[in-house]
Amino acid sequence: MKITVSYCSLLAILFSIIACGKEIDGIDGMDKIDGIEKIDKIGGGDGIHLKEAFNQEVAEINTGLQERLKPIRENFRRINSITNWTSIEVEDVWETTEGGEAKYYYQKEQLEKIALRHYGETFQLWSEYFLYDNELSFVYEKLLKYNRPFYYDSIAMKENNDTEAFDFDKSTIFEVRNYFENGKLIHQICGDGDYSPFSSDAESRLKSEFVGLIQSRH
Repeated sequence: MKITVSYCSLLAILFSIIACGKEIDGIDGMDKIDGIEKIDKIGGGDGIHLKEAFNQEVAEINTGLQERLKPIRENFRRINSITNWTSIEVEDVWETTEGGEAKYYYQKEQLEKIALRHYGETFQLWSEYFLYDNELSFVYEKLLKYNRPFYYDSIAMKENNDTEAFDFDKSTIFEVRNYFENGKLIHQICGDGDYSPFSSDAESRLKSEFVGLIQSRH
């Protein structure tokens, strides 16, 4: 089954993450950025993948929300500690020419997590949706924005009188962590731990994406 994501929705995701205003720029070696790996090209992709946030610790909270966020963090760690899933369903996602995929992780017939990946000519977007009692609990988003399209080599650079070709080490990383309680977005953290004020649009976007993924399952 193929999942088709609205182009406008995809743009909204990208702009929302960038607008969070926290980035890691000027990558000096892939091994220094958690969650990034470079692999050989497969399936027409660009050969660079964002890895899942299996060991990604939720950032420390300094806003007085610790008690409300505690069960969200504990659930996050519980799910990420699972190594033997009962089943993992994979669905193709098509919006860009590079495509993408959604993975549904089940433990004893209970859906615990959805991992969504979008490939683009100038970016990769990785999102993880964590469930608690069948409701959205936590969303981790990571955007890898390339300095140029992945096919933009030295020849294209010269033809366009440009000064840069595609260079993975010049990519920019944007990260956003979103905390939900009883179906409401109650906290958002950008980058390495800065609190970010958020609008109702952020909550609507994330919930709409989540509902769409749930409805698109087999």
